Order: sequence, then C-alpha cells, then structure tokens
Amino acid sequence: MNPTPDAIETVSQRLERFVAEQAHAVVDMGDDAASLVAEAAAATGGGKRLRARFCLTGWDAVREHAGAPQTAEESVIAAAAALEIFQAAALVHDDIIDNSDTRRGRPSAHRRLEAQHRDSDWAGDAARFGRSAAILLGDLLVAWSDDLFEEGLSEAAHAADARRRYGRMRRDVTLGQYLDIAAEAGNADADPAGQAERALLVATLKSARYSVQQPLLIGAELAGATPTQRQALSEFGLPIGLAFQLRDDILGVFGDAAVTGKPSGDDLREGKRTLLIAYARDALAPGARRLLDELLGDPDLDAAQIAAVQNTIVDTGALARVEADIAAYTERADRALRGAPLGTHTVGRLRDLARAATARRA
Repeated sequence: MNPTPDAIETVSQRLERFVAEQAHAVVDMGDDAASLVAEAAAATGGGKRLRARFCLTGWDAVREHAGAPQTAEESVIAAAAALEIFQAAALVHDDIIDNSDTRRGRPSAHRRLEAQHRDSDWAGDAARFGRSAAILLGDLLVAWSDDLFEEGLSEAAHAADARRRYGRMRRDVTLGQYLDIAAEAGNADADPAGQAERALLVATLKSARYSVQQPLLIGAELAGATPTQRQALSEFGLPIGLAFQLRDDILGVFGDAAVTGKPSGDDLREGKRTLLIAYARDALAPGARRLLDELLGDPDLDAAQIAAVQNTIVDTGALARVEADIAAYTERADRALRGAPLGTHTVGRLRDLARAATARRA
C-alpha cells in the first residue's frame, strides 16, 4: 500500500510521541490511570493505517497538481495520526457492541480489562468491569483523537474546512453504528429490498465515508483543494469505501481466522445484517428465510451451522452479487479519477490503494 513507508513511519512516530505525552500527563494519578493509558497506547498499535494512508494521499494529490512540495506538513501528519486514534476508539467500542472476544488475533480490549480485574482479585463482576472500563477506554481514545487533531491544526491555513470534515466523519460513524445495531435488533422481518437499502446506508455511514472518503478529503482540505478536486476525490472515495466495506462483510463470513484474526463466521454469530444477508434473504422462499433469520445472531452457532449458512449465501447467488457490486464500485471510483485535476503520480497511488483495500484477505 502507498504512500511511502517513510510517510507512514512519520505518522507512527507522531502518534507514539503523542501517546508518550499522555502517559507522562498521568504519572501523578496512580497505577490505575497509568494502566488505562497503557491500554489506550496498545489499542493504537498495529493495523494497516488505511485512514492515514488515504489522508496523506489526498494531501499529495492536491499538492502534486499545484507543483508544490509534497513533504507532509505537521497539520496532515497530525490529522493522519488522529484518524488512527479514532479508528482505535471505534474498534474498542465496536468489539463491546458485538461482544467480540478477539481483535487482530489477540483478546479484545474489554476481554483484556476483564482479565486484569480477575487477575488482580478485585471485587465485583469481572465481565461487567471489562465492558465498563472498555467504554471509558474508547471515550479516552476519542478525546485523544480530538486533542491531536487540534494540535495539528494550530497553524494550518485551511483548519476550518478540515475540522468540518472531521466532525462530519465522527457523526456519520456514530449514526451508522446505531443503525447497524438497530437493524440487528428489529429488522429481521423487513422486506429484502428495504433491508438491502438499509445495509448500504449503514455501510456508507459506518465505513465508506469514514474509512476512505473523509480521510481523503481531510488531507485534501489541508492542502487547499479546489471544489473540482474535492468533487473528484469524493466521487472516488465513496465507492471505494463501499467496496472496502463489502469486502469486509465477505471476510466476516468467509474469512480465514488465521489471516483475519477473528473467528470464521463471526458476523453470523453477531447477527450482522449486511448486504450479503439481504441478498440471500431476497432469494429465499419464506420458510427458508425464517430458518436463516433464526440462525443469525446465535452466539453459539457451531461449525456445521456456520457452514450451512455459508452454503446458503453461495447457493442463493448472494456472494456473487456482492462480488459484482465490489467490481462495479471499483470501476465507478476509477472513472472519477479520469481527467481529474490531481497529481498524475498520486492518482496512480490512489488506484494502488483502491486495489489493496478491495482485494484484501484481512
């Protein structure tokens, strides 16, 4: 994945410096505060740095076209690092909502905090403590992301535009997450067509804008993008973001646990009402649809039941339909870049990022 390893390393170093400052700020608050900050630091490690990459590439696309130096300034480095902190917050909260035991091949944050309670022989229910502490951990990470983002904007020429993008991104993610859990809770009997529309809306708010479109535009805004450049990047970012989420949905059902770091079929146990599920329900007779609905969201689904649902998704053509959607969204995004007033070399890097985001295995 582009951009260059040096640029991503600079983002990681900025992130590490910020986290070290936060650790220093709580030295007088005792071991418990230091422990939570250490958990927050651990949550920001790892991952593909996807949002940071798109943010930096949005900056480069505008700067290259203007013939300006592409060396990333503090504003965009800090913004890219802040996006990664916000991503860490979103994952912590997402794992609580989904009751996920693992993240990236290791225990999720609420499970680690639960184990800390148990190992310390503290009073009360360890699981409840783990969930409560993880909610606060996610909140702390959100606050950190705001702090770092604002630090970077202190001398930025286009701070107001970037700030508006960042604010909208945060609101979209929160609303998308709520619509997601509302669909799991009360949308089982919805008509298949309406469920497909709902799944796409959730994917747009919860992932597409947040993972690709808004990071691109935040970087572009900080570089002084014109309205035409914003439009091109927006029309590229949204379909690639949707393709990215649809690939994630496929991996959530069919992914190899050794590669994804999460159990195979985890999305089925969590009852996620993705486009895959909407398409499968659309193709099933009422009786078979009711059976599928009964299986979705059962946390105790065994391997045979997971395999049966996977086969249903394949046999109904739902998997093929989603793969076709990914291809169509990717082509739509590619068209948005043709003739766009963006740096030529950076457009090539955007296409590389698109391929990496939509054809991945984890």
